[in-house]
Amino acid sequence: MRRHHELPFGAELVADGVRFRLWAPRAEAVALRLDGVGELPMARAADGWFERTTDAARAGSRYRFVVDGQAVPDPASRYQPEDVHGPSEVIDPRSYEWQDAAWAGRRWEEIVLYELHTGSFSERGDFAGVASRLDYLVELGVTAVELMPVADFPGRRNWGYDGVLLFAPDAQYGRPDCLRRLVDACHARGLAVFLDVVYNHFGPEGNYLHGYAPGFFTERHHTPWGAAIDFTVPEVRRFYIENALYWLEEFHLDGLRFDAVHAILDDSPYHILTEIAETVRHRFERERPVHLVLENDHNEARWLAPGLFTAQWSDDVHHALRVLTSGESEGYYADYADAPIERLGRALAEGFAYQGERSTYRGARRGEASAQLPPTAFVSFIQNHDQVGNDAFGTRLARLAPPEAIRVAAAIHLLSPQIPLLFMGEEWGAEQPFPFICDFGPELAEKVREGRRREFAKFPAFQDSAARERIPDPCAGDTFASAVLDWKTAARPPHHAWLAWYKRLLALRRREIAPRLVGIGGHAGSWRPLGEHALEVAWRLGDGSRLLLLANFSDQAAALAEKPRGRLLYATGEAPASTLPARVAAFFLDEPRE
Repeated sequence: MRRHHELPFGAELVADGVRFRLWAPRAEAVALRLDGVGELPMARAADGWFERTTDAARAGSRYRFVVDGQAVPDPASRYQPEDVHGPSEVIDPRSYEWQDAAWAGRRWEEIVLYELHTGSFSERGDFAGVASRLDYLVELGVTAVELMPVADFPGRRNWGYDGVLLFAPDAQYGRPDCLRRLVDACHARGLAVFLDVVYNHFGPEGNYLHGYAPGFFTERHHTPWGAAIDFTVPEVRRFYIENALYWLEEFHLDGLRFDAVHAILDDSPYHILTEIAETVRHRFERERPVHLVLENDHNEARWLAPGLFTAQWSDDVHHALRVLTSGESEGYYADYADAPIERLGRALAEGFAYQGERSTYRGARRGEASAQLPPTAFVSFIQNHDQVGNDAFGTRLARLAPPEAIRVAAAIHLLSPQIPLLFMGEEWGAEQPFPFICDFGPELAEKVREGRRREFAKFPAFQDSAARERIPDPCAGDTFASAVLDWKTAARPPHHAWLAWYKRLLALRRREIAPRLVGIGGHAGSWRPLGEHALEVAWRLGDGSRLLLLANFSDQAAALAEKPRGRLLYATGEAPASTLPARVAAFFLDEPRE
């Protein structure tokens, strides 16, 4: 089986050679520069497009566009063998023979996500390195790999959120076929594959669109990371819609995670997010399940309506659990420190902790009513790339909270009806950091370095310059090296015990929880406090059974209003009876009588 998503721009193999198309509405003249051939003028077409079809190009040909004398890479390049400033390469996606014809995808209810960074997940730091660990992931009990962004970024290392060529897997990780082989290998083992995509901004180095297509951007809006994309422009909208379809079709991915959609600002009557979601649904609805997941700081339930997006990352669950386990209260944790049990209970039972209330940290009202959504519309986690990397030193939870508190938090996110996400190494209690990383040129690197230190200057721990100097340099090779997972530690105490515990809970979820999530509806959850640091949450599952969580983050036992009903599924410590013991999370399943 061969797969190909035909793009209306960039380089496409056709019967009489290769067709090249570039949107450059500001340009006077555009030429195609083919390595080994020279420059070939491109014809002006309507609406700012330039075109050329030539039999002098073939798969493997390297090329640039020359726009008014400046040579630039193809913004729709499928591969950049010499990084973002180098030539693009013509790729024939149909040359890869897929082996996963029988793959029918996975139901959302059975998804357990494992977020990983391709460059630091394995010793190799590439797609093949990820593939070498797939049997481990299957044994662990996850059902889906979520790749942090792989779109071509400048330099040798990056989180991925500075991508500038959105159709090209970064060459540091391998050729496009290497990614295809990884997806194929995942599907052979029953693992779905998700990709994180960034549609809210381009990275600060290697984006040439400003020069020949300034209409791609708008001054009406601004993002924290750079110029805002102008989604009112038809060519811009098509670029992103095609990008989503390209990853899903040409690489046979099972889902996309959309980064920071609150920074996708569209003045159109038909919002770009709606158009992407509806286009994807229409394209794949009869073929296989495709899952679309949002990160949205505004907590807008409207995007999770049927037919649009599958789920949203639940920062509310994470932030409340972080406060309860580590005691942190700075930055955005301040919104959860005043009543963490209330925030956690509402997030677990209803989806959003903030549903229109005023956020002190943000200085504005935040969120929409969400109880009408099923719990599976939310992805929960106790760590992810952001929440570890947003720490000045990339400190993981294992170094911030006691093990018994982490165990309570982990049990909640692994066994609750929300869809769980693990961050690489979490399952064995990895303690090594995951700091912010990049690899820019000297001038930009210095700006990033200073900007990061300025960012943390507002926190009490970094008031003096000496403290800020200790923040790792994002562009240093040693900073990246510190993030590469040390797999040998997983077999050592206490890490091997953590790993065995995660396997046990994920097996329990697969056996007892996931099958009962099918058909779960809105208004499924309810909650009540059992004291300042303890709570009860109950959910009505899809099969009519009742799942009960009793959790206590305190060092003192908490009183129970009533004896828990149903079968004890699991308790992190002493099982509750007449009281709820200290530092424990317990789940009970009350199945409907026949």
